[in-house]
Amino acid sequence: MSDSPLLDLAPLSAALQRFADERDWQRFHTPRNLMLALTGEVGELAEIFQWKSDAECARLGDDAASWTHLNEELADVLLYLVRLSDVLGVDLDAAVRDKLVKNAQKYPVPSPQ
Repeated sequence: MSDSPLLDLAPLSAALQRFADERDWQRFHTPRNLMLALTGEVGELAEIFQWKSDAECARLGDDAASWTHLNEELADVLLYLVRLSDVLGVDLDAAVRDKLVKNAQKYPVPSPQ
């Protein structure tokens, strides 16, 4: 795998830091609180799919309100994940690149029969 970054989260991280600083939310942005908030957002994302068939889920984009809701919940999950990684000092790009290498080793491409 190339050494070039897969993710450039610096602008988003800086925006999230500014947002928290402007509201004096640093004291609330503990790893525990951020993880709980992230879990809540993943739950809200899951609710969009709950009780729907695979076909219904594939058609979420057909309804503007459903599509908007899906986009908002995906964004919330990403925002809390990036904020949590920043607070913990985790380089998400490095973590993702490392995990992709490990996944390739764990799940090799099947050889042709």
